[in-house]
Amino acid sequence: MTSAAVNVHATAVVLGSQGFLFVGPSGSGKTTLALSCLTAARNAGLFAALVSDDQVLISVRNGCVIAGRPASIAGLAEIRGAGIVTIETIPAAVIDCAILPVKSPFEPRLPPENERFSLPSGDFLPLHRLPLAEGLNSFEILRRILPQNADFQGH
Repeated sequence: MTSAAVNVHATAVVLGSQGFLFVGPSGSGKTTLALSCLTAARNAGLFAALVSDDQVLISVRNGCVIAGRPASIAGLAEIRGAGIVTIETIPAAVIDCAILPVKSPFEPRLPPENERFSLPSGDFLPLHRLPLAEGLNSFEILRRILPQNADFQGH
């Protein structure tokens, strides 16, 4: 079964063999965190690519969540305070989980168990909270908080 693509305010990336949807309100750090993870993954020798920033076309096909990019913003990302930049993107990817940037103070201190992100289709993605703070290696933290340290091929 396939759901129609719905535009979601998020940033979608692929790191290694995993697809991530960075979610949260405007100004929460989605793009900053996603680009930081992209850079760290590439520096670790992994495949890493942006699908779309700010607007992500989400559909569900045969039980898989698919993220695509609107043609009007393909190859663009907004770095808050610096402007719109060009960046290489891929047209679509399967998404495995959602990531919510969290800033200090970290409340709640521990996230709820089995937290999920609701998609417009009524489907869900597992949701993981990822701290956003200067000096943190967000990619390494992401690897540690994912179940079984995820399958980041090439690492």
